[in-house]
Amino acid sequence: MLVDLKIENIAVIEKAELEFDKGLNVMTGETGAGKSIVIDSINAILGERTSRELIRSGSQSAKVYASFSDISDETERLLDEMGIEKMPDKTLVISRSLTVSGKNSCRINGCPATVSALKEIGAGLINIHGQHDSQALLSPEKHCGFIDSLAENQELRSEYKQVFSKLVSVKRELEALYDARDEKTARLDYLNFQINEITAANVRVGERDELSKEKTLLQNAGKVIKALENAYSALKSDNGIVAGVEDCARELEEAAKYYGGAEECAKGVRNAAYELSDFSDEIRNLTAHFDFNPERLSEINERLDFLYRLSMKYGAQESDILNSLEKAIAEKNEIEVSDERIAGLEEKLYSLSDKIKILSAKLTDSRMKAAKEFEKRVKAELEFLDMPKVTFVVDRKATALTSKGADAIEFLISANPGQEPRPIAKIASGGELSRIMLAIKSVLSDKDEVATLIFDEIDTGVSGSAAEKIALKLGQVSKGRQVICVTHLARIAAQADRHMRISKSVDGSNTFTKIETLGFDERAAEIARITAGGGITALQLETAKEMLINVKQEDIK
Repeated sequence: MLVDLKIENIAVIEKAELEFDKGLNVMTGETGAGKSIVIDSINAILGERTSRELIRSGSQSAKVYASFSDISDETERLLDEMGIEKMPDKTLVISRSLTVSGKNSCRINGCPATVSALKEIGAGLINIHGQHDSQALLSPEKHCGFIDSLAENQELRSEYKQVFSKLVSVKRELEALYDARDEKTARLDYLNFQINEITAANVRVGERDELSKEKTLLQNAGKVIKALENAYSALKSDNGIVAGVEDCARELEEAAKYYGGAEECAKGVRNAAYELSDFSDEIRNLTAHFDFNPERLSEINERLDFLYRLSMKYGAQESDILNSLEKAIAEKNEIEVSDERIAGLEEKLYSLSDKIKILSAKLTDSRMKAAKEFEKRVKAELEFLDMPKVTFVVDRKATALTSKGADAIEFLISANPGQEPRPIAKIASGGELSRIMLAIKSVLSDKDEVATLIFDEIDTGVSGSAAEKIALKLGQVSKGRQVICVTHLARIAAQADRHMRISKSVDGSNTFTKIETLGFDERAAEIARITAGGGITALQLETAKEMLINVKQEDIK
């Protein structure tokens, strides 16, 4: 419940403080006195969009403070989620400052907060229904919310919305995967070709160097054979090196028989002769086993050419080619996983589709049952509000699945017998819209967990008996809760539990707004002013007092 409101430098209000009670709180005053500014200030506290144009002329900043009592458990839960300290007595204090530079400063229980935080918290504190708020009746897309409130579909709608969100998410992902699937299929064919080509090539790191060396050898085979033969001949011919060294060894061995100093030389030369002889045998074997195969040279040329072509596609080195193979395999696996993902998502889509149909049917059934009760109760309220011949219909048409279900709900009325019910937006007058909105709020009053309702000139376009009925209905709605009403009707003002008058005065070039809570005599004078619209007579004042006394006696009854 809103306990008090402090306003500083908002439009024509330099400084004002308002205190509110349970029941019906009424604000009256002449046009332009500042009643709408109070509502604008409350909207600012609730996180609604504001403008620096609200700041009083000549001031650099404006401030609004509001305190609430007996806040709901849901509001306390939001405070916990936002990390804002709770007050021990379930009270709440919100402030908002505006500057001419356009900066906002918001605080909740003294903690800095964002405007969006104010809006989220404020939604559970106050509902404002202004003369333009009846526009909700002109928007068919909002009618379903009224029915859901009566049906208490909050949990069902929450479950439906969660499933619907998942369904939309799965559909979007599938569509993206489907769009890419044809392209990926072609890509997969290409990857398979690459993988098969590189795998079949059996590439080894260092293979080209080995083949290049072998090619060079085969290209110079004649030179190699000739050199080997010459080397063998140089060692093993009759006058070759081996024979000469053997002769040298024999001579040294002969000398060593008599001269010990030659013995080591003799042994060394003899060993050299043996080694040279072994080398000659090895050269002979090399010559014998040297295989020059022209076909092998052709094979090497073909292989090198093939490896060159591969390198042009996949990289200069054998390691680059093998890396390309690994990348192709990895991409192929990813595409195959994508196909598996599609299959999994399709299965999930079928499951969610079945579930959403069941939940949608439950929502529709619940709404249709509630719609019948809603029609009956709203019609009864409208009859009380001086619209006895009205026909009120909740029209439902099936739609494709949306985030709210598969129902397009619109309120239809017929104000006169024999006329087909038509959309409210097409035939309801301003006064009728006010009464229809009040009737709906009356029907839903026990479903609304928000402790404070504000009606901003909801009596616009209404007079006579209808005004009397609206006053009584506002009184009924305010029982057990807080209702704040801005009005121009004396009968509604008389119904108030707390009556505040807003007046304007001019001092030189400055305009000031004053807000005061009225006692019995002051209320009577204000009600007489509203009734007279000009000078107040003694009879009008007496009538106003009788009106207040009668309302009090009705409350006692």
